[in-house]
Amino acid sequence: MNKPDSPTPLTQLLIDRDPAAVNLRRGRPWWKSRWTWAAAALVLATSGWVLLQRGRPVPVELGTVAAVYPSLAVAVLSATGHVSAATHASVSSKGTGRLEWLGVQEGQPVHKDQVIARLENRDVKAQRDQAAASVEAAKANLAQGQAELVDADLALKRTRDLAQRNFISSSEVDSAVARRDKAVAAIASLRAQIGVAEANLRAAEVSVEQTLILAPFNGVVLTKNANVGDILTPFSAASGTTGAVVTMADMSTLEVEADVSESSIAQISVGQPAEIQLDAFPELRLAGRVSRIVPDVDRSKATLLVKVHFDETDPRVLPDMSSKVAFLSRRLESSERSAVAAVRPEAIVTRGGKSYVFVVPADKGEAPARAAMTEVRVGSRIGDLVRVEGVAAGTRIVIRAPDSLADGALVAAQKA
Repeated sequence: MNKPDSPTPLTQLLIDRDPAAVNLRRGRPWWKSRWTWAAAALVLATSGWVLLQRGRPVPVELGTVAAVYPSLAVAVLSATGHVSAATHASVSSKGTGRLEWLGVQEGQPVHKDQVIARLENRDVKAQRDQAAASVEAAKANLAQGQAELVDADLALKRTRDLAQRNFISSSEVDSAVARRDKAVAAIASLRAQIGVAEANLRAAEVSVEQTLILAPFNGVVLTKNANVGDILTPFSAASGTTGAVVTMADMSTLEVEADVSESSIAQISVGQPAEIQLDAFPELRLAGRVSRIVPDVDRSKATLLVKVHFDETDPRVLPDMSSKVAFLSRRLESSERSAVAAVRPEAIVTRGGKSYVFVVPADKGEAPARAAMTEVRVGSRIGDLVRVEGVAAGTRIVIRAPDSLADGALVAAQKA
């Protein structure tokens, strides 16, 4: 029978209070381990990097929603030109004289045969009055001649009665007949003199009328070329003289004269619809049509002159304004006359079967901003752009948004 093990002495069961002994048996505490501190530093660095990246703006290319006109989709050719009036004139005087009165200003509408200016005409008026007096004198002479003719007729009648009674000789009858014939001839001469006097009067009246400068048609005064006191001559050949008093145009005959390349003229035909845009008013689009093609090639530019008539009028359209003409394949519908919003195709992103654009507020300039993912409805192409609904023209958007870009992400304009 084996003997049980002897019990352990109580002195060996005492707790050792020596720290050095504890360190030797158990090692250093966990918070004093360098590996623990290294792991904690790595975690903190990773978390800080993530937070820093979340707060850093994503560099993106920014663009703007454009306002385009649907006419670009049906335009076959574009050309530049200027507005011109088919009916225009440099109004001048047919006579020569000093300008005494000018009754119009630039931009003033005038009517046909309205007196717009007057030359000094006292001399020609005096000639007219003299011619009128000559007419009256000729008429008075005619009255006197007619009285003499009546007296000659009565004398001839008495002479013939006396001759039948043999109271006088036949020679006296012949003298009475001659006197009567002479009176008749005098009447014819006096009538002719009246005709001459009246012709002189008409000539004098024409001279007076030539001192009055009249508007040749209904229109608007464009420029004033002379002032009161200037000497006017019909051809302005003399030094210090002026020819035209004013330049005017009929605004109802305005049209656009556009130069079209000789190689592209085959795409243009008379009556073809067109859209006219003025450089002075880009938002103004007026309907027009090709009225005529001038059959004369400018060899220096290899172009032909095409004239486009305005189907729509606007009081802001003035002669010599620069303009652009879009020749269309068909006439525009009323719904196609207004501008629509359009973007570059690469600005549209598709997520979950829907189309979006990232809208960036434009009131912060170049500062970072939050991009809002906005749903849009995509329409037809207009030139190089795509029509969209859901965003307004002028809105700043992201172009070529990265796949990782999320709604509300902080973005900034990408520097070139």
